[in-house]
Amino acid sequence: MKPHVLLTSRTLVNFTNLMNPDQKIRVLVAKPGLDGHDRGAKVIARALRDAGMEVIYTGLRQTPEMVVNAALQEDVQVIGLSILSGAHNAIVPRVTELLKQNKMDDVLLLVGGIIPDQDIDGLKKSGVAGIFQPGTPMDDIVKFIRQNVRPQTIPASG
Repeated sequence: MKPHVLLTSRTLVNFTNLMNPDQKIRVLVAKPGLDGHDRGAKVIARALRDAGMEVIYTGLRQTPEMVVNAALQEDVQVIGLSILSGAHNAIVPRVTELLKQNKMDDVLLLVGGIIPDQDIDGLKKSGVAGIFQPGTPMDDIVKFIRQNVRPQTIPASG
């Protein structure tokens, strides 16, 4: 069956994902910065995989450029950043800037880890869709992704 597409001035929207419940959501889980603790990221990656999502884990010590490049190459719908180091106010704005530069506005950006309450509003204003602090139930994260993921798009030519 050929996918149905809607041509707009900006993108071709692939409606196959909306019609095909077997289409897996593609998620990139990344550990940006110098933080070397990745157990939480691996737990999240496994929970998302067990929930039927396709998960790409980048490993430790990724730069924002490496994260966005991997997301672009893997054609993901969601990026999850796991940040425990306190560097979220430096890393996240750079990631959002790179997403905009690469016209990846349809990618859902999530942040998890040690994020102080006073930083949440600023991160959301910079483009983060969801922030998950320690103790967030895995089911809440899965549900959030399923409710907020956007259909995959194909860039319009010309």
